[in-house]
Amino acid sequence: MDTKEKRNQGEMETRSERLYSNFIQDFIDEDTKNNRFGKGIHTRFPPEPNGYLHIGHAKSICLNFGIAAQNNGLCNLRFDDTNPIKEDIEYVKSIKEDIKWLGFDWEDRLFYASDYFDEFYEYAIRLIKMEKAYVCDLTADEIRQHRGNLTEPGTDSPYRNRSIGENLELFKKMENGEFEEGSRVLRAKIDMSSPNLNMRDPVIYRITKAEHHRTGSKWCIYPMYDYAHPLSDSLEGITHSICTLEFEDHRPLYDWFIETLDMECKTRQIEFARLNLSYTVMSKRRLLRLVDKGYVEGWDDPRMPTISGFRRRGYTPSSIKDFCSRIGVAKNNSVVDIALLEHCLREELNQKAMRVMAVLRPLEVVIDNYPEDKVEYFDVQNNPEDPSSGTRRVPFSKTIYIERDDFCENPPKKYFRLKPGGEVRLKSAYFIKCVNIVKDSATGEIIRLHCTYDPESRGGNSPDGRKVRGTVQWVSAEHAVDAEVRLYDNLFSHPNPGAEEGVDFIDQINHDSLEVLRNCKIEPYLKDSKPEDKLQFMRLGYFCVDSKDSKENALVFNRTVSLKDTWAKISKKG
Repeated sequence: MDTKEKRNQGEMETRSERLYSNFIQDFIDEDTKNNRFGKGIHTRFPPEPNGYLHIGHAKSICLNFGIAAQNNGLCNLRFDDTNPIKEDIEYVKSIKEDIKWLGFDWEDRLFYASDYFDEFYEYAIRLIKMEKAYVCDLTADEIRQHRGNLTEPGTDSPYRNRSIGENLELFKKMENGEFEEGSRVLRAKIDMSSPNLNMRDPVIYRITKAEHHRTGSKWCIYPMYDYAHPLSDSLEGITHSICTLEFEDHRPLYDWFIETLDMECKTRQIEFARLNLSYTVMSKRRLLRLVDKGYVEGWDDPRMPTISGFRRRGYTPSSIKDFCSRIGVAKNNSVVDIALLEHCLREELNQKAMRVMAVLRPLEVVIDNYPEDKVEYFDVQNNPEDPSSGTRRVPFSKTIYIERDDFCENPPKKYFRLKPGGEVRLKSAYFIKCVNIVKDSATGEIIRLHCTYDPESRGGNSPDGRKVRGTVQWVSAEHAVDAEVRLYDNLFSHPNPGAEEGVDFIDQINHDSLEVLRNCKIEPYLKDSKPEDKLQFMRLGYFCVDSKDSKENALVFNRTVSLKDTWAKISKKG
């Protein structure tokens, strides 16, 4: 490892340490000092299997697994599968894949909330016998009406004072499927006048006659998340339950279940601000709408903020983890500029990506004075940031392609690419001069350029000291490989979609977020490219092979990120 690589690695390690030097670690240090748990630190990542993980989940994954590693502890993966209507094994598989791809391992500690359905039921029976729970016949709307609001206390349910025996009998009938969905629920009996609405006799069991992906048709009653969450944590011996900030108001209820049922492990819940990213939506409901209504091609669409979408687009696990470490952990919600995430990726790809030549909007160039049947090869450096990457041989012939934008018939001032009578350097090859333009007689569109080359400028060197300021990439027409290239931009045109009152986030979709180019020419080296290959198309951006649509003889490349780093300008101004 050279000095530059060591420095870059050192910077990433420092940022990683900064992620875990935060208020959460302060709580853990305090609990360790006071021997609150009498054992090592144990965290968990508890996704609900009702959607694909997104970049916000990546922050939580890094935090939970990172905190555990920092403290020589353990981290479980637990699927909180308490709602069979919205859950699917497809989501379970994708979540596992995403966590593994990010580089984290739960080892043998894979759990499901459904593992504890029997225990949850017994705890509910215990609450009924303690007169801390009752079966309520109110509808969902009636329960909301009785709950009151922030300025008015709630009203007791007329069923709140049922006897223990009646509640046990009714709860058993709920379990046996004798009641219709929505006709009855089991509620905790806490305090209808509590200033915290979550404590006003929350529902802890509802009737749901649906097949569960693990327990089948065994149950027709299912625990609510706020009930299952603390009990699952305590049963697994989780010492610190790290949640996003929206669960802060739920913490008194979380603690109430643990204390009331005298759970052995008195898990501590700690909340942190969730990740919000500019030009992006994170809500599962909104993401599902994008998928279901066909605004994107699926959960792994490269414009989606899902981990599978980022993976397909060409992001790396290390760049995402670096981003999570840079933004740190806070108690206040904020929106992080997506430019920082792109900056983290560029920093890594600049070191790792192979420089290759591609022409996305080809313009044919015939070199008139180049021998008709001659083919020669040029050694082109693979990555100037990595001297050990070596070189590759790129073929050159009489007819080549250059980018259409690299020629201008009526150029503005300070235009340093090819123009009539002008000269330009072909990367690692020759100087060429434009001598003639061929246009379509009907449309006037330029269809071909005729040029001459300077044989003495081989390798792109000036034989007589003359200055040629423009350098462009090219591809030999005889050897070119056809490819489709997809240029991606932000899915939304507004930095905070749907934030304004009365505005539907769908109305702020960027309809230019995807441009598909189907007549691209790439150098022959790329015909065997794999999705894991990191490539820089010279002067065009960073690209990767699409893992889903690309085929052996029909290559598809996705632009991962452009070369322009807007974060550098933003950070300088800031």
